[in-house]
Parts: sequence; C-alpha cells; structure tokens
Amino acid sequence: MSVHDDLTSVQRCLDDLHRSVGRLEQQMGAGLEMRRVRADADHLRESLALLRESAAGRAAALPGVPGPAGPAYGRQPDLVPVPDTPYDSSLWTDSDDEGLGAHHGPSH
Repeated sequence: MSVHDDLTSVQRCLDDLHRSVGRLEQQMGAGLEMRRVRADADHLRESLALLRESAAGRAAALPGVPGPAGPAYGRQPDLVPVPDTPYDSSLWTDSDDEGLGAHHGPSH
C-alpha cells in the first residue's frame, strides 16, 4: 500500500470511530468519561489531518511524485551558526544548573 492508501484507510477508521462515539454518547450521555473519549477521537482526527499535510509536503518535495505543495514545503531549514567562542558568563548569573538544584547568591 502507498502512504496515500494508508492515510485514506486510517481516515475511514477514524470516521467509523467518530460515528461510534456519537452513538455511544447518545446511549450513555455526555459525562466526563464520554467527553474525554470524544476529545481523544477529535484529537486523532486533527493529528491525521496534520499528518496528511506533512505527507503531501514530503511528496511535493520529491521530484516526480505528485502532490500539493505549500509555501514551506521542499525548503531547507535556515541554519543558525553557533560560534565556538565562549558565551558571556553574565548571561547565566541567575540561572540554575540542571540536576544541581537552586544555588543563588555570590557564595555559590
């Protein structure tokens, strides 16, 4: 199966889940547990939509593979140079070292 076929199959399953959750909600009412299940199902649908957009962008970035292209697809991320010179130590005067706990003041 292609990625498109797999995404379509998952979409159908999520549509079935959405309908089933709706029927359950009618039978059981809209209690806390049901609202959580509804929210989880909705979150899955949103996540799949994002995954579809990502897959379409990857397909557009590959030559010879059809698919819609967004403005940011197929573009390399901007690189930010990080200098090898030491940082100014005054940037870290009021910060904590991870794992060592909080040590504030001139004695530490």
